[in-house]
Amino acid sequence: MAYDTSTWEAVIGLEVHCQLLTKSKIFSGASTTYGAAPNTQADAVTLGLPGVLPVLNATALEMAVKFGLAIDAQIAERCVFARKHYFYPDLPKGYQISQYELPIVAKGHLDIELPGGETKRIGITRAHMEEDAGKSLHEGFVGTTGIDLNRAGTPLIEIVSEPDIRSAAEAVAYLKKLHQLVVYLGICDGNMQEGSFRCDANVSVRRKGETKFGTRTETKNVNSFRFVEKAIEYEIERQIEVIESGGKVVQETRLFNPDTGETRAMRSKEEAMDYRYFPDPDLLPVVVGTAEIERIRATMPELPEAKKTRFMTQYGLSKYDATVLTGEAALADYYEAVVKTSGADAKLCANWVSGDLLGALNKLGKDIGSSPVSAAMLAGLLVRLADKTISGKIAKDVFEAMLAGEGGSDASAADAIIKARGLVQITDEGPILKAIEDVMAKNPQQLADYRAGKDKLLGFFVGQVMKATQGKANPDLVNKLLKEKL
Repeated sequence: MAYDTSTWEAVIGLEVHCQLLTKSKIFSGASTTYGAAPNTQADAVTLGLPGVLPVLNATALEMAVKFGLAIDAQIAERCVFARKHYFYPDLPKGYQISQYELPIVAKGHLDIELPGGETKRIGITRAHMEEDAGKSLHEGFVGTTGIDLNRAGTPLIEIVSEPDIRSAAEAVAYLKKLHQLVVYLGICDGNMQEGSFRCDANVSVRRKGETKFGTRTETKNVNSFRFVEKAIEYEIERQIEVIESGGKVVQETRLFNPDTGETRAMRSKEEAMDYRYFPDPDLLPVVVGTAEIERIRATMPELPEAKKTRFMTQYGLSKYDATVLTGEAALADYYEAVVKTSGADAKLCANWVSGDLLGALNKLGKDIGSSPVSAAMLAGLLVRLADKTISGKIAKDVFEAMLAGEGGSDASAADAIIKARGLVQITDEGPILKAIEDVMAKNPQQLADYRAGKDKLLGFFVGQVMKATQGKANPDLVNKLLKEKL
C-alpha cells in the first residue's frame, strides 16, 4: 500500500489503560499480585455474587488524583461511578464499574518533544477510574475457552487523549512520555508485557485542509510501543487505500496481529448508548475536598521535566545527558547518589553512568534496579580516578572486575580490586623516566621522525610507555615528561 502523504492527514487519539499499583482491588480486599494460579484471587465481589457490596479503594483514588495533578488537570470535587453493561465471559457481573459523565480527572495535557526538537502539547480529555475485566485463555484448551478472573477488579485509570496526534511517531512519543510519568509517580509499574499499560488507538484520515473528522476505527489492546507504531501506520495506509478505491471506512473495533503487522476487523464499534450507562446504586458519589487534594499534592515526587531542568542547572549537564539520566527515576537517583558520594565532577559521573554502566547493563540484560555495581561502588571507583590513584584505562578494568563480582559489594570494592591486582597508578617521575628512555632507545626511527616534525608520533610514544608500565603510569605525567625528553 502506498499513498501521497502530502494530500492526507491522520487524526489519532489514544486511550491508555493504566493498571494502578495497589495491593488490593478497586472494590474489594482481594490481592492484585500478578502471576497467581488462575482464579485464586477472585473473591465474592470479583465474582459478582448476590448480596455483595463494592467498597472503593482509597489508595486507588489517591493515585488517580496524583495523575491529574501531574498533567495539570481539573480534579473533580465530586465524581460518580457508573455501570457500563456488556456481556463477556470474563465479566461475571455483566457490567463493568467505570466512570462516565463525572470522571475524577478532566482537561489536562502532556507536552511531547518531536524529532526536530520542537514541543507539541497533546490534550488529555479525561482520566477515569474503573475496574479491569478478567482474562480469556485459549492456549491449552481444545474447543473451549478458559476464564481467569484474577485480574477482574484490578484498579485502572483510563487516560483518553484529545485527537491531537497526527502520526504514528507522535503517538509513540506521547505514549513513552505518559509511561515515564505514571512510573515516576509510582502509580503503575508500566509492565506492558503483563498488561499493566496497554493502549487502544483511534485512527481516522482526512484530506489535508479539511476540518471535519473522518470515520475512525479503534485498534484494541496494543501492548508495546513498536506494535502501536506499526498498527497505526498500517491503519492509516489501509484507510487511505479504502477511500481512494471508492470505498468507505467502517467504524469498527480492530485487532493488531504482530506476526503480520496488520489489523483486522473484530466487531462493529459500540457507542455509549450501547453500554446503557447509569450511576451505580451501590456506590455513593466520591467527594474530594481542596484540603485532600493539597495533602496529595504534598506527596508528589519531582516529575521528569522538573528533574531534567534541575540536572541541567545544578550539575551543568547537556540537555541530552539530562534527558538520558532522568529517563527513569531509579537511574536519576543512582546518578545523584554517585555524584554526592564521590564528590567527583558531575560530567565525569554522567559519562560513567550513561555510558559505561548503562552499556554494561544493556549487554547483561539488566535494569538499573538489578545492577551488579551499586551507586556506592561506582562512587568508590570514581574517587580513586579523581585522586589519581588509578588512570582512566585502569578504572575501566576495575569496573569490569566489579561487574564480574570481584572486590565485594560495598563502597570499598574498587579499593579491594586495586590492592589485590596491584593497580595503583605510578606518579613517581623516576620509574616513568626510565620507561621513557627505554622506549626511546628501542624506537630510534620513530624518535628521528618525531624530531623531524612528525608530531603525531607523540601518541605512539605515549602508548608504548603506558604498555611498558602496564597502564599504571599517570597519563598526564607521561605526556609532560615525554615532551621534555623528546
